Amino acid sequence: MIFKRMLASVGIGGATVETTLDGESVHPGGTVTGTIKVTGGSVAQTIEGISVGLRATVEKEYQYEDSEGEEHSGEYTIDVVVAEQVVCSDQMELEPEQEFELPFALTVPVEAPVTAVEGNHILEGVGLNTRLHVDNALDRKDVDPLLIEPLPVQAAVLRALHALGFELKGVDLEKGEIAGTRQKLPFYQEFEYAGGGRYAGLESLELTFLTDEEGVDVVLELDKKPGILFSEGGDTLLRLTAEHGTADPEEIAGRLHTWIHTIAGERSLI
Repeated sequence: MIFKRMLASVGIGGATVETTLDGESVHPGGTVTGTIKVTGGSVAQTIEGISVGLRATVEKEYQYEDSEGEEHSGEYTIDVVVAEQVVCSDQMELEPEQEFELPFALTVPVEAPVTAVEGNHILEGVGLNTRLHVDNALDRKDVDPLLIEPLPVQAAVLRALHALGFELKGVDLEKGEIAGTRQKLPFYQEFEYAGGGRYAGLESLELTFLTDEEGVDVVLELDKKPGILFSEGGDTLLRLTAEHGTADPEEIAGRLHTWIHTIAGERSLI
């Protein structure tokens, strides 16, 4: 996979940077490796360093009051650095049309969001950002998509929900914390599902993974008629904890079904 971009500085011909990855995808906790190729433009430029990072576009909610005093909520997006690696910290003069290459290795945090499932891209706004540290050279929010596939436990949960009849509607990243979990990043990922056919009392379901080196907290937010199981304050969490290596989709589906059946009031079909 190759990404190429012009680094135009103050409107004149600048360098180009080409990032080539050694592999098509990575898992949380894995390492992305590749090569950065820099080619000088039509003018000389001073480069103060080179870095590569994993960045994410995250949604943040806010509250406001209209002219009549009524409360409303809205969302805006922020740029979050998930991980960053300095590839070169030396200042250098890049001459016109000069070329050089540098290898890089970036460790993806184990809590990084999942962006692809079985090769299918499910989440936009998360990817690699290769930076030549030149004034006005590159928007640091501009990223090249990276396929981050789920860990075995995460994949087992996703397969279990599919087996229970849930249909994935969307995936996003939310600024905030879920209390009582192993969360470390300042945001969490939500998988949004339409209600499963066997659970007539369930409007929708949201799934979040909070992951570290030991295991995964699987948090479910059930929206049943009328209302939700827990509020943004995290008063009540429906959570399954699984260690890495315990990836039996049938066993996980059984546990999830028991919980969902209890909340939604439907009969067991497992």
